[in-house]
Amino acid sequence: MDQASVIETAIEGFGSLAQPTRLQALRLLLAAHPESVAAGEIARRCDVPHNTMSNHLAILTRAGLAAAEKDGRTVNYRADVTGFRGLIDFLARDCCNGRPELCGILPDASMASIEKSETQPDVVAPAFNVLFLCTHNSARSIMAEALLAKIGKGRFNVYSAGSDPAEAPMQEVLDRLSHLGHDISHLRCKSWDEFSGSDAPRMDFVIALCDTPQGQFCPDLGKKFVTGAWPLPDPSQFTGSDSERTTLLNELYAMIRRRIEIFVSLPFAALNRMALKGRLDEIGDTTRVSP
Repeated sequence: MDQASVIETAIEGFGSLAQPTRLQALRLLLAAHPESVAAGEIARRCDVPHNTMSNHLAILTRAGLAAAEKDGRTVNYRADVTGFRGLIDFLARDCCNGRPELCGILPDASMASIEKSETQPDVVAPAFNVLFLCTHNSARSIMAEALLAKIGKGRFNVYSAGSDPAEAPMQEVLDRLSHLGHDISHLRCKSWDEFSGSDAPRMDFVIALCDTPQGQFCPDLGKKFVTGAWPLPDPSQFTGSDSERTTLLNELYAMIRRRIEIFVSLPFAALNRMALKGRLDEIGDTTRVSP
């Protein structure tokens, strides 16, 4: 491809991202990669009508940043990482004359994953281990474990635990998760002591979901992980009829899902631990993040 064609391709690519919805859609697809996402789900998460989202996705596809895949009557979209890396490579190689440090980006735009380096010792790199904590590990943390395991499949290893674990998860929580399409066979209540030994997986993120989050972190887990506080309503305190409790559980599920969707879309490679800590707490701040 000659220089004129390279520049034309780059202009089309960057031009396709010069619109808020398309930029958000590409970030969602990159966060889900290598999995694809249904067009309807992208429209829902971008809060735009389906037909409008179809137009945006068509533009991203023509720009070489997304690819469409038919699954029966459903159209799914997957991020075209080759096209995306081409844009990054254009900035690093052409605009900066082979000196990517001038652009403030990573020199190897074709790398499959971003690793920690000696020059960036404080940057968290995938795949991430995430531990959700709550006192009894019977409802909120169980929901969070199931949701992140599904939404962040392949990018996150997910665990949950409690300081005073119950004998078993709340049955109505398991029923709702099963009804909503989650695998509940592995979900169980467990003590955070399981994650404090030398053989335990090293956590990258520990997120507390109780109303007193600072008391949820076990000192034995160490200090190298990034902590987050996402205080949420306790289902054991829900009252009313069965239908009213189901409604409250659905609302709680939506709250947790929204926070996790934002979490998996964070630019992890561009943020150090202090910045990630701030982002996690913003996600949990209900005055900033609406359910």
